[in-house]
Amino acid sequence: MRSLTALLLCLALFAPGLVLAQEGERVNEPDQYYHVGPGDKLEILVWKDDYLSRKVVVQPDGYITFPLAGDVQVMGRTIPQIRDEITRRIREYLPDTKIIVMLEETNSYKIYVIGKVNNPGEFGAQRPVSVLQALAMAGGFDNLVISDPDNIKIIRTTTDGQRAIPFDYNKIKKGKSLEMNVILHSGDVVVVP
Repeated sequence: MRSLTALLLCLALFAPGLVLAQEGERVNEPDQYYHVGPGDKLEILVWKDDYLSRKVVVQPDGYITFPLAGDVQVMGRTIPQIRDEITRRIREYLPDTKIIVMLEETNSYKIYVIGKVNNPGEFGAQRPVSVLQALAMAGGFDNLVISDPDNIKIIRTTTDGQRAIPFDYNKIKKGKSLEMNVILHSGDVVVVP
């Protein structure tokens, strides 16, 4: 596990395309809905049809297979988007049907905390967490000497590459610049120097 952590740190710090988030950039806005990922479990109910209703697990490639709908790409989609897609496909066969899609279990939301914390590693959560919550999950750093607590970074991979989001722990603990306590996206790496 520690070698994975070291690899992630090296990739995050030295990868080309790493961009520092600009001051005032909107990075703290959580997504309106949870985005489904591999390992998440969905329950899909078809109104008045117990045979079609079932629970499915999102496969590593991001697809689920559902009767009459076939293979459906769900990774990165919200529950309403998945419901609409399955409904559209099933309506070819059952025009008046109603579909309910529920997120039964989240398994894809993972964040990483590395560096000078008591318990570095990978952490899963049932819902998105903030930087402070992630640091608490990693056991904090009360017993450790942090070389640069005002220079903690969140490394986030986006479609445009990687970027570093600054986090100044000293300001946060004084109740200042609370907007830096961003909501972490799945896959974010919190680097504590």
